[in-house]
Parts: sequence; structure tokens; C-alpha cells
Amino acid sequence: MSVTEMFSYIQGFLSADQDVREDIRKVVQTLEQTAREILTVLQSVHQPSGFKEIPSKCAKARELFCTVRTQLGDLKTKFPVEQYYRFHEHWRFVLQRLAFLAAFVVYLETESLVVREEVAKILCIEVVREKGFHLDVEDYLAGVLIMASELSRLAVNSVTAGDYTRPLRISNFINELDSGFRLLNLKNDPLRKRYDGLKYDVKKIEEVVYDLSIRGLAKEAEAGGGE
Repeated sequence: MSVTEMFSYIQGFLSADQDVREDIRKVVQTLEQTAREILTVLQSVHQPSGFKEIPSKCAKARELFCTVRTQLGDLKTKFPVEQYYRFHEHWRFVLQRLAFLAAFVVYLETESLVVREEVAKILCIEVVREKGFHLDVEDYLAGVLIMASELSRLAVNSVTAGDYTRPLRISNFINELDSGFRLLNLKNDPLRKRYDGLKYDVKKIEEVVYDLSIRGLAKEAEAGGGE
């Protein structure tokens, strides 16, 4: 093979790679749009009247996840399955976002932490790497941490809406989440930095609960909840 032939071959390889990346980017853009639509639906729970609409908003979000599943199915066809991590950078952010949205929906419905397998089921993707397009554990954890920030905001807005029991429940949940993350030895720098943000979420929610306590609203909420 001559030098010219070698570089022509390399150019062909680069062109093919660029075509694959462009196809992936187009699908990812549609995923990002759907993720924004789901977030818009869920953001309404922060409004004073939003707590009464939680069931309907979660149902609407789950409907939109049907679109997500179709789009992810399309994404799977754009690259060889064994090259997942070669192109992972293109969908990493939106997949973390979708993991957050799935986790937030499940929390609003059950006030519990969604497991990785359930998120993968909602997105209709795999958990096991060898089976193909999957939810990487670090993407799942990033989504959970994004949810924690959303819950700290929800705790504040709950007080504004006159719901004084919800911040107490959120506080217990976030403290358990923080304890769980403390068990992990995080090597991923972005994930570790995002975990650092969880400390501020814990503090923010503790301040909300403290404020309720000194105003006597926490005891009233607990008494009301026990009746």
C-alpha cells in the first residue's frame, strides 16, 4: 500500500466515523427535546397547587417516556453494539437526565428510591453491559444525584404551599441517600463533584426542617400526620 492509498483509507475511515457520530447527534437532539418536555411537565409540582396534580403529572411523564423508548430504540441502530463506550460521550448527559426524570417520577409516586433496573425498564434498555445498549451505573448515580437537588427545591416549595410534612419526609430520604453514597469510593471526577453537591442539598433541607421546628410547624405536621 502506498502512502497515498494509506491516507485515502484513513480518510474513508474518518468520514464513516463522522457519519455515525452525526446520525447519533440527530437522535440525541430528539431525546433532549423529549427530556425537556418531561421536565416541563414535572416542574409544575413545584407550584402551590402542584402537589394535588402529582398523580396526573406523573402519568403524563410516563406517557412521554414511551416516546423516549422509541427514540432510544432508534439510537441503538446507529452504531455497532460493541462500540457503546466509543460513542458514549454523545448520549451520556441526556441519559443521566432521563435517569433523573425516571427517578423523580418514581419518588413522586412512591417516595422511594428507584433501583437501576427499574430505570432501565422505564427506558427499555439493558442493565448488563454485555447485552447491549445499557444504563451505565455511573449514569444512574448521576441521575439520582440530580434528583436530590430537585428534592431540595421541592422541600422549600412544600413549605410555601403549606405542606409541612413533606420536607420532613424528604429530609429522611435525602439523609439515607447521603449515607448510601458515603459507602461508595467514587473514582469518577464529575460524579464525585456532583456528589459534593449532595452535601449542600442535605444542608439546605436541614435548614428548612430547622425553620419548621423553631416555628413549631414540624410538631404540628407530625401530630396532624399521626391523626
